[in-house]
Amino acid sequence: MLLVRQLFGSSSNSWVRALIIFVLAWAVLVYVFVLKLTNSQSHGQNHQALAHAAVAGGGGDNEHNARRINQALQLLEHTERRNEELKLLIDELMSEQLDKQSAMKLMQRLENDSHDNAKRTLSDNLPEDTLFEVVAAEAEPAVPAGPEHGQLPGQAGIEPSLEYELTRRRIQTNIAEIWNYFSSELGKIRKIVGSGNAELEESIQQVLLQGAEHKRSLLSDMEQLRRLDGYEPWRQREANELSDLVQRRLHHLQNPSDCANARKLVCKLNKGCGYGCQLHHVVYCFIVAYATERTLILKSRGWRYHKGGWEEVFRPVSDSCHDAGSSYAYNWPGKANTQVLVLPIIDSLMPRPPYLPLAVPEDLAPRLKRLHGDPIVWWVGQFLKYLLRPQTATRDFLNSGMRKLGWERPIVGVHVRRTDKVGTEAAFHGIEEYMTHVEDYYRTLEINGSSVVRRIFLASDDARVIEEARKSYPQYQIVGDPEVARMAAVSTRYTDTALNGIILDIHLLSMSDYLVCTFSSQVCRVAYEIMQTMYPDAAYRFKSLDDIYYYGGQNPHNRRAVIAHKPRSHEDLQLKVGDLVSVAGNHWDGNSKGKNTRTNQGGLFPSFKVVDKVETAKLPVYAGV
Repeated sequence: MLLVRQLFGSSSNSWVRALIIFVLAWAVLVYVFVLKLTNSQSHGQNHQALAHAAVAGGGGDNEHNARRINQALQLLEHTERRNEELKLLIDELMSEQLDKQSAMKLMQRLENDSHDNAKRTLSDNLPEDTLFEVVAAEAEPAVPAGPEHGQLPGQAGIEPSLEYELTRRRIQTNIAEIWNYFSSELGKIRKIVGSGNAELEESIQQVLLQGAEHKRSLLSDMEQLRRLDGYEPWRQREANELSDLVQRRLHHLQNPSDCANARKLVCKLNKGCGYGCQLHHVVYCFIVAYATERTLILKSRGWRYHKGGWEEVFRPVSDSCHDAGSSYAYNWPGKANTQVLVLPIIDSLMPRPPYLPLAVPEDLAPRLKRLHGDPIVWWVGQFLKYLLRPQTATRDFLNSGMRKLGWERPIVGVHVRRTDKVGTEAAFHGIEEYMTHVEDYYRTLEINGSSVVRRIFLASDDARVIEEARKSYPQYQIVGDPEVARMAAVSTRYTDTALNGIILDIHLLSMSDYLVCTFSSQVCRVAYEIMQTMYPDAAYRFKSLDDIYYYGGQNPHNRRAVIAHKPRSHEDLQLKVGDLVSVAGNHWDGNSKGKNTRTNQGGLFPSFKVVDKVETAKLPVYAGV
């Protein structure tokens, strides 16, 4: 078959080669059939006397010969059918239009012939009943896999195509975007109408209610499609294999055979910010270490959250290489042969390498694009998976905390950030805004008539939020600890107790079925990133009340226009198909904001007219790991 595939190259005369192969294959089949028939006749002549004797004695050999003849006739019929099929294919190839589909059919038939010949060779050595069964089975015409036969795209119904997965996820996104648009526009009209026309206002309200139900039904159908399309085993397997691969690479990087002479990257944990921000700082250091093939040395003694350092809370980032050694440490960027390199915070990194977020490794990108709705979130999640391996005491604390709180599924994780962020980096959002999206999630689960216990895990840095939610939403089981929220306040944030609380909060948020929060919060984004390690694709298991996902200090977030856009007003961007748009955010009303890199103009554009451009960077492949 390798020879056949080589012959089936890009040459314009490839069909001639294929025709020659078919003729040869046909000749071999005819030769084998004639040989079998000749052997049968010779065998019959040599034992003719015995056959006559057997007739008188009961005809046992006659039955044997009859079975052989039946087998030969069946082989002949099968060969004749093959001949007709081959003639049809040859006629198709000889026609004026030699398209790709014909070529693929030809290749498929050649492979089938190869398998058939192998079966016949095997059948010569099997008992005759088995041979008969094989021939009978072969008489059933095989149906090739493919869209033209009503099957979903994929390899023999096992693996989905990239196009199928991208389209499926795009439909899911666009269902949400069209609802964002219509609910926003109808809401504006309802405000304009006000109380002056109660009948019209009520009509608009009914449209909104029915539209929301329709949206939930569509999202439920998309979830059902994902479960029933036959590709879930592949998604689970692919996610596990990719994660295992990255974890092996990180372990290899962090445990060099010769620590004393290994190249190292020094990262200082005590960045002047909160816990979520510091985690993202360490992940950034780890990404640079991965890209430069340097063992990460994490300097954490005197950590503001825990003076004893990282290693007393989580497992060390290396089992065997903990110190930078006595070599002189150079500041970034250093040189390729610099043994010890010290990395600054991402905000002051110069020059900026192309492998910073939002880039993913070039060697993993094709697989990630097919598997995951937001590859960079998956990529960051893998570093957090390695970093946040708890020490025994931390694991015991997490398990105990879950039991005490009564945490169980189904559950929606809700994170409400107040205190230092509100009014500076983020706007205020009332608990009712979060709960609107929680209720929408549960109604989607119940769209087909089932009943689900409404339960949320509520994490906040303001204890009053938990108390308010319990009073306002008695129909919900609200899992949360006001004491943990009090310790998360700015005045007591940097203590061991507060650290345990924030670790537990992030752990439980990440394990939730769905996440409602503000992506302006690093804690929320960390929980979302960790969530990706628990599902093949959890990219859509969230609702952010403000920002889209971003990584602090990231390179530009680009999306590509797939539908042209003519400006509706002076606020809009003009888009041509193929334009790259540097995205600033989503207004969650059907429109996003960004800058067209072709025209260098900023403005609004319909969110559904663009798709994410997955950025890639050429990184080490860690061969042999």
